[in-house]
Amino acid sequence: MHADKLPSPFPSVPAELLDRPSPPSARGPAPTPTASGRTHCPSSGVVVGMGEIEAALGHRAVGLTLTNCGGKPYRVHGYPSVRVLDEAGDPLPVPVNPASSYMGTDRGPQEVVLKPGQTVWSLLAWVSTPTGGDLVEGDALEIAPAPGMEARVFPLEGSDVRLLDELNMTAWRAGPA
Repeated sequence: MHADKLPSPFPSVPAELLDRPSPPSARGPAPTPTASGRTHCPSSGVVVGMGEIEAALGHRAVGLTLTNCGGKPYRVHGYPSVRVLDEAGDPLPVPVNPASSYMGTDRGPQEVVLKPGQTVWSLLAWVSTPTGGDLVEGDALEIAPAPGMEARVFPLEGSDVRLLDELNMTAWRAGPA
């Protein structure tokens, strides 16, 4: 398959959560893997994930996922909630913007109803070079489906990906057609 014919890992329909349970603590526990290697489904019925960080010309990007692991449809509309954390797990002053970046285009939020087992994606991007502006060294990203929901913490490994200026993210998008 030619590169121009490959399906995009970040399809065109965006989204954020409308149906929210009571918000848990800002730093809820990460879902735990089961003996089968699958992640335990939190009480919200959705779980976030983070892929591998990709690099291009000093820019960094990572795919975020939101999967309906529950047993009923889940409404999504908007953006993930993302914070950069230091070594102690405290938030750092790194701006997080709903916006397009060098690595991907934000088409804005649209409502998506996830059936059990379905996933939506978001692209999170930043500049990570010594000339990228006011850089902060982050140790982890705290990611939640939406503000006020249970978050998971994902470590940032490698000195080149830990330098961040500001983060730009796309709205949640539905999967490929």
